Amino acid sequence: MSCLFCRIAAGELPAHRIHEDAEVLAFLDLHPIRPGHVLVIPRDHHVWFEDMPEPLAARVMAVSQRLARALKATEGVERVAMVFTGIHVPHAHAHLVPMHHLHDISSAAYLANGLDSYSLPPQLAPAEMSAIAERLRKALA
Repeated sequence: MSCLFCRIAAGELPAHRIHEDAEVLAFLDLHPIRPGHVLVIPRDHHVWFEDMPEPLAARVMAVSQRLARALKATEGVERVAMVFTGIHVPHAHAHLVPMHHLHDISSAAYLANGLDSYSLPPQLAPAEMSAIAERLRKALA
């Protein structure tokens, strides 16, 4: 087994485990954006979050909600961000990040006016928005 998160889930590698059940594992990120940054993973290997069966995705969300409430209480924050990225480890995982600053999980698109403000990226033209919406509706049909 070469997947880092599968090895953590199997107990082959150490982790600061926060929650465990038959389907989901949550543990502290080794390189946190903020202290308390938690990763929530399905025990079964799914590369992308959209590939998880819906009941498993719902379980990941339910565990994440419970953890977010706990993070608010323990880290003294008003907001906890939840992001699925899949950039570094090819195993679906949610990041729960206690937000101490409005840019704790921002991309460069929101930083045009510096760290102490929040810049809105430019809007797309209404025709482009309509075309995107139509493509997505067709893909869902």
